[in-house]
Amino acid sequence: MADFDNTNRGSLFKNDKKTEEKHPDMSGTINIDGTEFWISGWKKTSKAGTGFISLSVRPKQEQTSKPSKPAAKAKEPDGWDELDF
Repeated sequence: MADFDNTNRGSLFKNDKKTEEKHPDMSGTINIDGTEFWISGWKKTSKAGTGFISLSVRPKQEQTSKPSKPAAKAKEPDGWDELDF
């Protein structure tokens, strides 16, 4: 059986470790032309009231920082429990 080709594919997962509003609501990885990247997403609402996901991508070789101590979990906006696309 051949290995699955993940080129130009990615996944986002709910961020259960979110402790501050600025932390992403979702995070994961994406492969673009054979290069691996971290991807983060924030649930937002446009001025017209439409929900959308704002994305940020950075190379995997960048060092990620960890908080020095756990903080209280940030509250999610009402209605954003599940993605309803």
